[in-house]
Amino acid sequence: MIKLKNICKSFILGGEEIKALDNVSFNVKKGEFVSIIGPSGSGKSTLMNILGLLDIADKGEYILDNVEIKNASDNTLSEMRNKKIGFIFQNFNLLPKLNAIENVQVPLMYRGIKREESKKIASEYLEKVGLKGREKHLPTQLSGGQQQRVAIARALAGNPEIILADEPTGALDSKTSNELMDLLEKLNKEGQTIILITHDINVAKRAPRIVRISDGKLYEEKEA
Repeated sequence: MIKLKNICKSFILGGEEIKALDNVSFNVKKGEFVSIIGPSGSGKSTLMNILGLLDIADKGEYILDNVEIKNASDNTLSEMRNKKIGFIFQNFNLLPKLNAIENVQVPLMYRGIKREESKKIASEYLEKVGLKGREKHLPTQLSGGQQQRVAIARALAGNPEIILADEPTGALDSKTSNELMDLLEKLNKEGQTIILITHDINVAKRAPRIVRISDGKLYEEKEA
């Protein structure tokens, strides 16, 4: 599904070249659950942006479902990002004036799905993540864990092949983090491909496979 080969990405900071990613090679199979762990500045955010088609590598190959990303048009990249990848962010990124079901509906309606159909899909996915009965709650009326569940429902509602979760437990307490990881494990057992980016080893250990990133280099740490 995902094949990275000798990926390099550099930035200029203060007149000095910083290698964010240094010859990174990384494969993910359909249905895998992989944690990528590393401290701040290790390159994990840059890797996430490249995996999520939000940025392009300076060198190397990225093949996603047999499409070579560097040769893809902007329209192809936009379509792949929209249909193949569901994003879950640390800070939820919910629209504050919309309730839970509306937050899940928005990306569906951008795809051209009509209001009633998008509402039905959103309701189904909110129930799937344990939020039945809270569809009309605003983000401010939900706990942090419930807001993150709305964000997961939003990511899943588009039926993406890959869930890319960037520090999804970072704004949650330990109990809520465990509940969230239970949900991600359940989704993975149902066949969802999940790539989880974190700095927390206890969170990373919940995945069958752990990859560590340090100074822009990737190291396979554990694989089931």
